[in-house]
Formats: sequence, C-alpha cells, structure tokens
Amino acid sequence: MPTVQVIDTSGKKIKEVKAPDEIFAVPLKEHLLYEAVINYRANQRQGTASTKTRGDVRGGGRKPWRQKGTGRARAGSNRSPIWKGGGTTFGPRPRDYSYSLPKKAKKNALKSVLSMKLAENQLLIVDALELKEPQTKQAVALIKGLKVDSVLIVDKHDNKNLFLSTRNIPKTKVVDVNQVNVYDVLNHNWLVLTKRAFDSLTEKLK
Repeated sequence: MPTVQVIDTSGKKIKEVKAPDEIFAVPLKEHLLYEAVINYRANQRQGTASTKTRGDVRGGGRKPWRQKGTGRARAGSNRSPIWKGGGTTFGPRPRDYSYSLPKKAKKNALKSVLSMKLAENQLLIVDALELKEPQTKQAVALIKGLKVDSVLIVDKHDNKNLFLSTRNIPKTKVVDVNQVNVYDVLNHNWLVLTKRAFDSLTEKLK
C-alpha cells in the first residue's frame, strides 16, 4: 500500500497517510479515461444550435412560375433548400446531447486517473487550505507556496473563501470533493487534495 506525504501550505512534510491499493494503485485504463472525458464534454453541451428548415423560413407561399412552358426547372417555392435564402437541409436542431456512463465505469475511471497522478508524483495532500478572507492575492500566494502550476484543488464546499479567491486565477480550479471528475484531473498538471477531501474521496471510492 503506497504512502503519501501530508504537507502544510509552505510545502513542509507533516505526516504520511496510506493510500489504498484499490484506489491509488489501479492500472491505467486509457480507453476508460477516453469514455469518461467524452461523456463529460457531451454533458456540458448546451445543445441550442438551430437552423430553419423550409417550413420555418418566412415567405415562399406562392409558386414562383407556372409548372410548364417557361423552359425553366419546376419550382414550387422560393424557400426551397436549393434557393438562396431557402431553408437548410438536415441542419442542427436543439437537442440534448447528455448521456450516462455506468456508475462502475465512472468510478473505475476516476480510480485510474488518481493512480496515474500518484504514480507521476503530481498528487499533493495538504493538511488544510484556509484563507482569512476571500482575496485572490492570498490564494495566489498559497499556490506559489505549494510550487504548483495548472492545478486542480479539491476541498469541501463549505470552504467558501477558497472557492471565491481562486475564481480569477488562470489554470486553477477548485471543486467540491463530490464533483471530482476525470476531465478536470486530466486538464490540470497537478492535483491537490486537502486531508479531509482525501479521506472523503477514499471513503467514497471504496
């Protein structure tokens, strides 16, 4: 069972905690990570893209010219898709792109990406990340103290000062422990967990 150092905000070691093998020593499953990322991105889509078909375009009620005798091709409406200003054939319509992955697949994908971060030494556990007030300057100093860039920080949502202070910092995102996903972990170089978030996540994935 691997052990992980618990550090303070200046990067000094405080203690060590055990990381369960069934969560932090799982083989990398690339296709499962791929499926989890595709699922996350699909669920984020608004699905509001829309085009007008020939039935939605205004006008076109009168037949442009008589059926026979003009020498031109038959035409029933100037809003036909082959006319300029006409409707669109097979264009996008508002739809729901979201779908669900099996719970077991989502859990195994998260275990796999956590194991990958630990194996690459890009996972940190911090004893606590507490700010006196919601101030970006304090959050920037905290991140510099940890010596990380492009970081996903995981804590519980009651730490409001941390969530508010990091909203404007580039390449930095803070999420609640119940909303950790494969896409966010892969999208950042470092994963930083508070000790209580680590305990909660470990309990959740057992």
